[in-house]
Amino acid sequence: MTDDAGAIVAGYDGSDEAAAAVRWASRHARATNCPLHVVHCSMWPLLTRHLGPVPGVSGSGLEQSAQSVLEEGVSHAAAEVPGLEIRSTLLHGLPAQLLAEFSAGERLLVVGSRGLGGFLGLLVGSVSLELAATAACPVAVIRDDSHPAGPVVAAVDASGSPAALEDACAVASAWNAPLTVVHVRHVPAGFSRRDGQAAAADAREVLGSALKHARTKAPEVSVDGRILTDSSVPHAILTAAREARIVVVGSQGQGILRETIGSTAHAVLHHARGPVLISRHAN
Repeated sequence: MTDDAGAIVAGYDGSDEAAAAVRWASRHARATNCPLHVVHCSMWPLLTRHLGPVPGVSGSGLEQSAQSVLEEGVSHAAAEVPGLEIRSTLLHGLPAQLLAEFSAGERLLVVGSRGLGGFLGLLVGSVSLELAATAACPVAVIRDDSHPAGPVVAAVDASGSPAALEDACAVASAWNAPLTVVHVRHVPAGFSRRDGQAAAADAREVLGSALKHARTKAPEVSVDGRILTDSSVPHAILTAAREARIVVVGSQGQGILRETIGSTAHAVLHHARGPVLISRHAN
């Protein structure tokens, strides 16, 4: 998402969650001045070869049904942002695999928190979680967008999470939104803070470096920072992001195993109340 090239790709399966994701993706495409590409993945070819219309019944058939779902997704996008450049593609097969492949090299992949697997989809997230672990571009998972005027919250670890920070800066700049950078000092429950001063100094150094970088990357937006102390890193991030328009976290997973995105990103993705952006980039 730090690159100017590429489209916003939105997966759509006809669910309410996917409709919310397409609408969010439309607004973000407008904010970033790039096209939106709506994609529907039909799994019917995995189940049957009989995809054509029923003889004598106009507009029938599983392939036509899948095309209608795709057109519905495009209609959601067009209604949300009239005049937006919108492309559409119908794919056939497993959604997580196809969307990961399709979105490679694009600016951002946007999906709902559930769905994309139709009646074969299981839980939150079986598809969105896998995409967060395997996509080669950042992945936005859209839930209730109840704080559209809130800040972008970026969580940085001891490494400074440079990719996540740059993605957060790009989002904040596009929306002209304030950016809050948070760094969590992890203090396990029951442990004493024997190295409190040294740890506090390290935390200030991490946050200070991140804030300097953020203000360079996004000079036009308000940037502030917070050091949080908690026995649970995800809990601290989620608390800080309660009124965020989106929370941005890095992914430590390499996509070798499904659902491997790092424990912090995994927990934030499952428990956040609002949109989450998992910062992933091709190696």
